[in-house]
Amino acid sequence: MTTATPTERQPALLRYQPTELDTVPEVAELLDRLGLGSFVPDGLTAFGGRNDNWAGTTTSGDQVFVKTVARAPDGSSPELDRTLAYEALSGRLPAGSPLRSPAHLGAHLGAHEGAALNAYRLLPGARSGSEVALDGGFDEEMCREAGRAVATLHALDADGAGVDTGEAPLPPLAWLEGFPWSALHDRSMAQIAAWKLVQDDAEVVAALHLLRAREQASPRTPAHCDLRFDQFIHHEGTLYLCDWEEFRIADPARDVGAFIGEWLFQATYSVFAPTGDPGAAAPVLGFDLTHEEIVGRGSASLRRHTPRIAAFWQGYLECRVPDAGLAERAVGFAGWHMYDRLIATAQAHAVLSPVARAAAGIGRVLLLNPSGAVATLRLDTPSGSSR
Repeated sequence: MTTATPTERQPALLRYQPTELDTVPEVAELLDRLGLGSFVPDGLTAFGGRNDNWAGTTTSGDQVFVKTVARAPDGSSPELDRTLAYEALSGRLPAGSPLRSPAHLGAHLGAHEGAALNAYRLLPGARSGSEVALDGGFDEEMCREAGRAVATLHALDADGAGVDTGEAPLPPLAWLEGFPWSALHDRSMAQIAAWKLVQDDAEVVAALHLLRAREQASPRTPAHCDLRFDQFIHHEGTLYLCDWEEFRIADPARDVGAFIGEWLFQATYSVFAPTGDPGAAAPVLGFDLTHEEIVGRGSASLRRHTPRIAAFWQGYLECRVPDAGLAERAVGFAGWHMYDRLIATAQAHAVLSPVARAAAGIGRVLLLNPSGAVATLRLDTPSGSSR
């Protein structure tokens, strides 16, 4: 994607100048094949993310979102295959299902060197879950709705659907022993320091190995496997779940833990906001806060965010009965999520900030004692649930 330049009229989702369509002729081919005409240049924009994408109106009058999907060296696209597997499986959902995704219009996998693409119905004015969470709008009711959606996904019958059964790649156990030299040039100094935090902590390494072992012995279900706030879209009062490139048969605790981890990461960063308020301006590095201030703000922030975690879990229980160990495994995956997110956000930094180190500390606690955090995070079964 080219240099990020917000459009003059700022919409709900932050927009950027999209990559020139002339450099990706597959977009025009896909739109033409789908009978959608071509993108109208006026108003064409892009959203943030690691993949090139285009959003706008086509000459047929349709609102469309197109995004590229990664290809393997042999020209195949496992990410595209997983997306299409979800779209096929979602056809089994009944009308009015809590699990909703933007309508998938079509896909393209052409010549070996070309771009792999997915096209979706654009939801004008939609907001990403990340934005809604930052401004305080991802409230308990929305979290409950998210829990119902995720549970509905996990309850889907995938027999005969051809869903990927390959092991999810994260956490990468091989990287716990040593950082691959081939990946070094793509990481910032802060990211390398974050990985060192993990590798130098023998207890965390052992806990991650144990988590993966418990995962291997757990029941498997269809799972998103890349659940973050920005994978949710809120549009006209409805919550949608999108981005199915990592969809596969996996431990459902991965998704539950990721959602919990998102709130804990949000709680950690809000500690270092100028006012300690999660809806405040961008967080500062936190070098000026005393230990007592950090502890006090952290406790208050956790109290603010825990009801949202509990609401998600309540919604989950309304749509699915989890296996006996799911809550504990989910806490472990929430711990990994804290490390995963701090590694991702460290990409633009040269040193690890106190914020990142605080997130690592919370992740460590969760990984080393997941059973001890189940009640604290209100993942014990609430009385009166509809299980």
